[in-house]
Amino acid sequence: MGLLLGGDIGGTKTLLALAALDDAGRIRPVFERSYASREFERFGLALDRFFAEARDAGHTDVVAATCIGVAGPVRGHKVQVTYLPWIIDAHDLQRRFPRAEVQLVNDFAAAAAGVLDTDALELVPLQPGSVDPGASRVVLGAGTGLGVAALCRAANHWRILAGEGGHMGFAPVDEWQARLRGWLAAREPRVTAERVLCGKGIAEIYRFLCREGAPPATPNPLDAPDPAAAIAALGLAEPDSTCGRVLAMFCTAYGAFAGDLALLFDARGGVFIAGGIAAKILPAMQAGGFMAAFHDKGVHNRLAGNYPVNVVMEPRLGLLGTLQLAGRRGLAEA
Repeated sequence: MGLLLGGDIGGTKTLLALAALDDAGRIRPVFERSYASREFERFGLALDRFFAEARDAGHTDVVAATCIGVAGPVRGHKVQVTYLPWIIDAHDLQRRFPRAEVQLVNDFAAAAAGVLDTDALELVPLQPGSVDPGASRVVLGAGTGLGVAALCRAANHWRILAGEGGHMGFAPVDEWQARLRGWLAAREPRVTAERVLCGKGIAEIYRFLCREGAPPATPNPLDAPDPAAAIAALGLAEPDSTCGRVLAMFCTAYGAFAGDLALLFDARGGVFIAGGIAAKILPAMQAGGFMAAFHDKGVHNRLAGNYPVNVVMEPRLGLLGTLQLAGRRGLAEA
């Protein structure tokens, strides 16, 4: 068998890897690269650079199968990358790799595939829960956007249920969140969960709190190249500051959303918090607000209290998932 090609395409980063099967049939990456997505006008140029670097490193085997996970809804054989002007076409990939099986999947379908082998992942538990290994699992993650997917067992394989859960309506759980929603709605009436639970959402919460009279930080984190990262760093260093309040408010909204998804899928197999933000603000995630909101489900709070909840520390989760899908290891996408 030739090599497997996996890719995780997001608005910020493009991760690509070649992998081979070892003697035990396990998938092992042999060459990986990470690129800033906005360096390239289109995905094909990123692939050109990747394969040029792979050839220089001595990897010249034919690609036998490829799976590309993309931040955006897959429609037929095409996907428009959310937050990028890229359109990725499976037919173009098939022409490029004529002997390969080609798959295009949502990036969180890939992340869902990545959590099947939990022994290979670094996980930080927020709630141990009671794991049922055959029950449904939910993967969600805030980063450039907000992704959602689930895994459900069907006979002898897993089905991946990918969707656009980040575009569900934002449901405030307290007065401050209700005021935040009203402030956001004044500019754009449709307030989705993603408008709050993403990097830009962190900056929006900061703007909102300052507008409500909270003392701004000096220097202004909104002037930083990455405002969300600057706010998070200040908030972790000073939990009682305005930036600390931002992280607390963000984590509460995040926990409420995650708890709703856990109930939706009865995720007794586990809730996995991925994406680019959770691992970077882990102390804030562990401070209590996230899980308190996760549990706050009225008559269903006891049910929510039994779901295993983990933060996934592996930044390559989606990439590893695409390699699993390329290798077709007991997985099927709905």
